[in-house]
Amino acid sequence: MNQEEFKRRRRFLMEAIGEGSIAIIASATEKNRNRDVDYPFRQDSDFYYLTGFAEADAVAVFIPGRQQGEYMLFCPEFDAQKALWEGAHAGLEGAVEEYGADDAFPIEDLDDILPGLLENKARVFYPMGRDSEINHHILEWVNTLRGSSRSGIRVPGEFVSLEHVLHEMRLFKSPQEIALMRQAAEVSTKAHKRAMQNCRLCQYEFQVEAELIHEFMFHGHRSPAYPSIVAGGANACILHYTDNASRLQTGDLLLIDAGSECDYYAADITRTFPVSGRFSEPQKLLYQLVLDAQLAAIEQVQPGTPWNCSHDIAIEVLTAGLVELGILTGVVSELIEQEAYKPYYMHRIGHWLGMDVHDVGDYKIDGQWRLLEAGMVLTIEPGLYIPEQDTSVAPQWRGIGIRIEDDILVTEKGCEVLTEAAPKTIAAIEALMQAN
Repeated sequence: MNQEEFKRRRRFLMEAIGEGSIAIIASATEKNRNRDVDYPFRQDSDFYYLTGFAEADAVAVFIPGRQQGEYMLFCPEFDAQKALWEGAHAGLEGAVEEYGADDAFPIEDLDDILPGLLENKARVFYPMGRDSEINHHILEWVNTLRGSSRSGIRVPGEFVSLEHVLHEMRLFKSPQEIALMRQAAEVSTKAHKRAMQNCRLCQYEFQVEAELIHEFMFHGHRSPAYPSIVAGGANACILHYTDNASRLQTGDLLLIDAGSECDYYAADITRTFPVSGRFSEPQKLLYQLVLDAQLAAIEQVQPGTPWNCSHDIAIEVLTAGLVELGILTGVVSELIEQEAYKPYYMHRIGHWLGMDVHDVGDYKIDGQWRLLEAGMVLTIEPGLYIPEQDTSVAPQWRGIGIRIEDDILVTEKGCEVLTEAAPKTIAAIEALMQAN
């Protein structure tokens, strides 16, 4: 991502909040894993979206119309010893020269400088309720100003959630963002294909997970976008299963929900395929039903269509199919009204996708499902999960979990399936697995 993109975002933000306002946002902090070992650092998505700054312990401040500079970054000063032990870091000069800050100050000076920046501002935008430390500091800084109010200084009187503006910005992807998401989708697709091709060489779920991670890292995507789900057999009926420790069984299906992260942008793909390389007849019937529901749902993704249309059509297809297979009994419309499908399909059709795998953005506006618009990216992921212990269904269906998920870009005239290259028809999956 080049600096012009971050500059464009900051300009848009400051136009949105207007003069007389100040916006404050803090970076993520290092998280301890155990003793003197930290988890790998990953910057807060909102902070990175505006700054491109990937270091911890920083605060960004935006003041539209400020003559001395509208964008200030508080961060650690350059430390030669830290550079020796941990590697390069920006310091104050780098914050200006490499990351486009108009001015940079030591993070230790935050409490001394911020109250002055708040003077005579009408509105303060910040992530309300999300960061207890910045919440506490803002109250302290405002109270410091109140002590000087007799000198004619105006104290901010309005506090506004920064997310309201920022998350609406993030919902619409720029060409640069879409390019990164294409890369994430491409590498994630290769990983799923590798898992299908090498599955029969693996004895355990975690060995299949290793195939995924190998492909991610081989292409420079150092981290999955989220913990991978590699769920064999009945484990696939656990929606957020991440143990990935069970032995694979011939005759079972394997559900993989995994995606890589490319320069802070996520892919999110789910594929379900037979461990042996061939679907059984019951597996084929349930799998084709889920695929039919997904294809029908994807057809609904186009500008001007309400968000929930894909969910509604998927429920119609799944419920009708469950009746046809004898898993549900009754009139389809009545079963839908009764939510009789919910024991077997209990989640929504998808979610926004972007810097976070469950990305930001409102799904409703003024109580109504929002209309899809070009530039939005979402997932479509119907599923069926027949519990192993459900004696109300025939034994042939029990313990089968299936989900099929793709990443969809809303375009001006319809949509584009970014993850289309990941095989998902029965014929394509079996052909790929049998080719080895």
